[in-house]
Formats: sequence, structure tokens, C-alpha cells
Amino acid sequence: MKNLFKALAEFQQEVPVIFKGTTAGSGNFAYQYTDLPAIFKVINPLLQKHGLGFTQITEFKDGHDYLVTILFHVESGQTMETRLRLMPDVELKGQNIFQSYGSQLTYFRRYGISQILGLVTDKDTDAVGETTKKKPFPNERFETGMNMVFKGEITKDQFIKAINGFTLTPEQTKQIEAL
Repeated sequence: MKNLFKALAEFQQEVPVIFKGTTAGSGNFAYQYTDLPAIFKVINPLLQKHGLGFTQITEFKDGHDYLVTILFHVESGQTMETRLRLMPDVELKGQNIFQSYGSQLTYFRRYGISQILGLVTDKDTDAVGETTKKKPFPNERFETGMNMVFKGEITKDQFIKAINGFTLTPEQTKQIEAL
């Protein structure tokens, strides 16, 4: 792994912060993110320079779908990988199940490659103590999460971690306490 880690460390010393530049949604629901083409435009020349490459594939394992991001050192063949669990039964408003799955793949591709390469694609607010107003947790997503807990697809602790940072309604709080 020596060659891979050395090349990755050199890559990380050179790769800049990749700022958000794409806006999605509208009005109060607008948000910005760094899209895949923007990420690839920055990282591809640096990956080549440092003898690195990656691929992303889907894998079905233990009854679940995963997006697997594999980082490799071209010359030595050394690899490392990360897996992000997909949720194929999640449907996004206004999209059929196939469109929702495609959106999820794109989302996880961004985060998989950012994670394995150590990319910074956002302003770091953790270290500077900035706070933001907590948003209400959407009831539809809350119900989906509760159903996943009841089906044994996720644990109560995993669900609580996922809703951390959101404001819950009194009814949602009662449901969590009843788990």
C-alpha cells in the first residue's frame, strides 16, 4: 500500500478546495452542491499526474445494494475501496423509482469519490463554531426512517444519528421515545 498512500498524499497536497457551483431546488428549498463534472474537471489531471485512478461500481451483498468506489495506483496495482449503502426503495417526490435510484447513484458517486480522495467540497463550519438554524425533519422522510427501523433495515441508533441536526415535531419526538 506504500505506493498508493504516497501518491494519494501527494495528490491531497495539490488538490484545491472544489467550491459549490450548482444550485438545485427553488425558493426556501434551494441548495448548492458540487456536481460530478466540476469534481472531475479538477481531480482528473491530478489523478493522472500522481498515477492514480478510480472506478465506481454497484454491488449486491448481504441483501443490500452498495456503490463501491475503488481507488487504485496505476503502476503498482494497489487498491483501496469504500462502500456506501444504497436505498433502492426510496422514491423522491416527482420521480419514478428508476429516476430516484439514478439520483441516488449520482449523489453517492460524488460523496464516494470525495470521501476516498479526501476532497473538500464545502466550507468547513465544524471547526469555527458556526451554527445554523435547525430545519424541521420532513415527515415523509421520518416515516420512511421509522419503517426502516421496524423492518430491521437500520437500527434505532442509526436513525437517531440521521435525524440529528433537525428539529422534530412533538409527534415525531413521541414516536422516537416509544421505540
